[in-house]
Amino acid sequence: MEITLNWYLTLSALLFTMGVLGFLFRRNAIVMLMCVELMLNSVNISLVALSQSMADTAGQILVFFVMSVAAAEAAVGLALVIAIFRNKLTIDVTQINLFKY
Repeated sequence: MEITLNWYLTLSALLFTMGVLGFLFRRNAIVMLMCVELMLNSVNISLVALSQSMADTAGQILVFFVMSVAAAEAAVGLALVIAIFRNKLTIDVTQINLFKY
């Protein structure tokens, strides 16, 4: 049995939906960062699947750029979460109000 393009795109859509729902409904900053990573990885799955089905390597090359952006986002995001936690002693985004005097 061969796995077709539709299976990969369905998996990608499900993962992206889980990431969006997790980002919208969870209030923990670390969980929100993980949901963003989940969304980026679902885009990577669809890029690789589409580039494989079209026999073009441009999508696979683009995946490396997305992965490097995701790594930088994770490093900067975790640094910000640690800096906010040191000042506020919480990572709940509803309790963090940085622009209030």
